[in-house]
Amino acid sequence: MPELTRRRALTAAAALATATAAATLPAAVPAQAAGHHGTTPGSFDEIYKGRRIQGRPAVGSGHHHHGAGYAVFVDGVELHVMRNADGSWISVVSHYAPVPTPRAAARAAVDELQGAPLLPFPAN
Repeated sequence: MPELTRRRALTAAAALATATAAATLPAAVPAQAAGHHGTTPGSFDEIYKGRRIQGRPAVGSGHHHHGAGYAVFVDGVELHVMRNADGSWISVVSHYAPVPTPRAAARAAVDELQGAPLLPFPAN
């Protein structure tokens, strides 16, 4: 029987850790995905820092694949939002700052606009 070396011990430990992680991954992924994508956020309509922000599930939206069937508006102008794979949301205004909800995306956009109007984003 070969002598147990540090290299063989580390290789065995790495293989065991990989096998353990692979065994638990299939159970964790569906539970996580169901929590993030299983529900559509509810509607909201509020005044935030003097701007009217609204959000609602979108029916028949041309951007269904980006906004997960959800429409957000700032002062009546559509704010394009997108749901990330981890369930967080981003907008065209605050693209690099993911937030937990479309309402938070609308608020982040208002903060970023600093009083400037939201201009319509041309759809392609």
